[in-house]
Amino acid sequence: MVSMAGTSLNGTLTYVSQLRAQLSDCGQKYAQAHGLAHQLSYGGVPAIVFEGSGSGQHGNFLPASYRAILQNPEWRRRLAKPHSQFKSLPRTERRWCELDSCNSSDALLMNIFCCPGVASDRQVLHLLGAETDSPPQFGYQPRVPLVQGRFDRTEVDMRLGNLLVEAKLTEGDFQRKSKAALARYRDFAAVFFRRQLPQHLNQYFSYQLIRNVLAAHATQFSFCVLADARRPDLLEAWFAVMQAIRIVELRVRCKVLTWQELALVLPRTLQYFLEEKYAIVPAE
Repeated sequence: MVSMAGTSLNGTLTYVSQLRAQLSDCGQKYAQAHGLAHQLSYGGVPAIVFEGSGSGQHGNFLPASYRAILQNPEWRRRLAKPHSQFKSLPRTERRWCELDSCNSSDALLMNIFCCPGVASDRQVLHLLGAETDSPPQFGYQPRVPLVQGRFDRTEVDMRLGNLLVEAKLTEGDFQRKSKAALARYRDFAAVFFRRQLPQHLNQYFSYQLIRNVLAAHATQFSFCVLADARRPDLLEAWFAVMQAIRIVELRVRCKVLTWQELALVLPRTLQYFLEEKYAIVPAE
């Protein structure tokens, strides 16, 4: 039996375009209100890209978070990740990077978890279901087992102690992958009811989610999707994958949280920043 994702392509495009338009509007107002150097991408709904300054500030980041990033060599290296859509951006002397963009889910993730005290806050850890005594790792490689003793070293957005996190904001979906490619994962058949996974013909939908559930299984970690409440299509896609998890104990370790729900337990300064720059308002 072949199952399809519930949300239509047109529905997903609508959610994406609406959110990008809101982030563009917020980004422009935020840049103008704070006198921040920025540029607009080409196209109908421009993305706002911010420039760093020699004074240790960057318009796409809360100042306290950015200072913490600069002080941590591992975190600082993430700032240099090239922007995949650089051709749509104005040419300047500097090279545009992924985390310069107002649409970057990685930048949003680091704004929150690099803010001093957040990653060790008991309320935050309780909400996430995480246990840790070490700082977050961004771009973590969990080594997901493949057949014939090989491993997939594809990155997960963040590891926080015993928790793996996939962060989404304006991305279109969780990517697709051929069934032949997923058959190469050693534990695929043991972890999933394959017929229940969202799929069409020779492809599975939501490949990133499937791979990260396999990573959680291999590492015995928990796994959480962090997405925006304004993206019900992404939440629906995650629920479709969750219900296909064969192992009950693993399914219990998998969860979803919205940025709006997370904002409830964040410091007030960070809440203000998220509301002003991302229109992320704490969920009541």
